[in-house]
Amino acid sequence: MAKLKKVLVCFMAFSVGILLGDAFLHLLPEATEENGFSLIISCGIMGGIFLWFIIEKILTTHRSKENQEVQTFAWMNLVGDMVHNSIDGIIIGTAFMIDIHAGIATTLAVILHEIPQEIGDFCVLVHGGFSKKKALLYNFFTALTAFIGLWVVFLLNTYVEGISEILVPLSAGLFIYIAASDMIPELHKESNLKHSFHQIFFLLIGFAVMYGLTLTEAEHEDTPEESVQIEQEFQEMKKPDSL
Repeated sequence: MAKLKKVLVCFMAFSVGILLGDAFLHLLPEATEENGFSLIISCGIMGGIFLWFIIEKILTTHRSKENQEVQTFAWMNLVGDMVHNSIDGIIIGTAFMIDIHAGIATTLAVILHEIPQEIGDFCVLVHGGFSKKKALLYNFFTALTAFIGLWVVFLLNTYVEGISEILVPLSAGLFIYIAASDMIPELHKESNLKHSFHQIFFLLIGFAVMYGLTLTEAEHEDTPEESVQIEQEFQEMKKPDSL
């Protein structure tokens, strides 16, 4: 168990680097590309932080009631996980609205930060009276609620013009809050110098992975001249063959 805990802590540090890297290297640069760092961007980031703060306050209030039956506590944990996964779906859908590179990077960030949490949720459900089989099954079903978030984003994108200008900085704010408020304080609980160096190393590795994805994205990005040429070739292909 102690060895598993050390692995999870290093994995958490890696996830912090991934989350912050995705927020600062992918989401925010895309959000500010057209109009710069506007007031809307600032409000969007703050909105993401504030939204997750409210959600956590509500969930923490329910979870802190120790006089509840353990079974009730486990069910509340499932409800909280469903909300969390739905928001993850919104974040992933928002990133894919930007482009496929941002979508892949954000999906990777979500998956990596979800793994330690899902392991923790599984332990909570087993402690709450569920069998291991049922705990895995319920965890799987709550993970599917991410598709609800995806559906909401694509629906909004269809009917609300410019919704990505709000959702992208909102998603960045959520990632910043999760990394800085939830995960980094957990890393600070480790005071062993050797383990602390391991955390720093894996955090930097996570950030480096996101930076590498950014470089890959830049290499495959078309210049304006190339975009015009591709458009001209596409128009030529659409013209009927002359007799």
